[in-house]
Amino acid sequence: MQLIDTHAHLYLEQFDSDRNEMIFRSISKGIDIMLLPNIDKDSIGPMLEVCKTFPANCFPMIGLHPTSVKDDLDEQLNIIENQLINGKFKAIGEIGIDLYWDVSFKEQQISAFKQQLRWAKQYKLPVAIHTREAFPLILDLLEAEYDDSMTGVFHCFNGSLSDAARIKKMGFLMGIGGVLTYKKSGLPEVVAEIPLEFLVLETDAPFLPPVPFRGQRNESAYIYEIASKLADVKHVTLEIVAQKTTENALKLFCLEVS
Repeated sequence: MQLIDTHAHLYLEQFDSDRNEMIFRSISKGIDIMLLPNIDKDSIGPMLEVCKTFPANCFPMIGLHPTSVKDDLDEQLNIIENQLINGKFKAIGEIGIDLYWDVSFKEQQISAFKQQLRWAKQYKLPVAIHTREAFPLILDLLEAEYDDSMTGVFHCFNGSLSDAARIKKMGFLMGIGGVLTYKKSGLPEVVAEIPLEFLVLETDAPFLPPVPFRGQRNESAYIYEIASKLADVKHVTLEIVAQKTTENALKLFCLEVS
């Protein structure tokens, strides 16, 4: 049974002491494909190094995370664009709008998001979208830029059914992670109404570990806990969840089965 972790920051310092062992542990459990989203100019090198070490298992995205949008936005975007021109990436991400921590760069976040959506169309790549305290704004922005060539995933989806309906209408997917397992989360009730054809699995490692690992470092091997919870929510077998979410991820990111 194959599972795919569509969003994991395996290059961050939280994994410096045992990164290779952690990745081998995931591979041994059938999670043999892991997508690595970028954060900013400083994370590109470490991310690409992990992908170089595990070329058959770890695949990079390139993008500027909204919380990294600061006064050096032009420099950051120039570096991202240069990577797009010269590198090979499976998606543009993670990009988006985050108004939880800081709203002082809201307009710059919007500008960066729109620019990176246009690059996605130009380079024919899917997008991995980060959204926090940004519905419905981010959907308005995406719909304004949308055309039939665009595709992508709303990473760590935690929106409403009406948000999901707008996402589905554009053919975008929703990434389901550890929040699904949290006792006080309202996500299970929403996800129960979303067809499996619109869902992929993710960990967001090292963040948002699923139950029973809350309070610990998250890792790709824990995708099983998320998949098992999703199977319960959808009243299907784990095998069906694995098959369908894997098919969705392979298609979205143009990946080949090993």
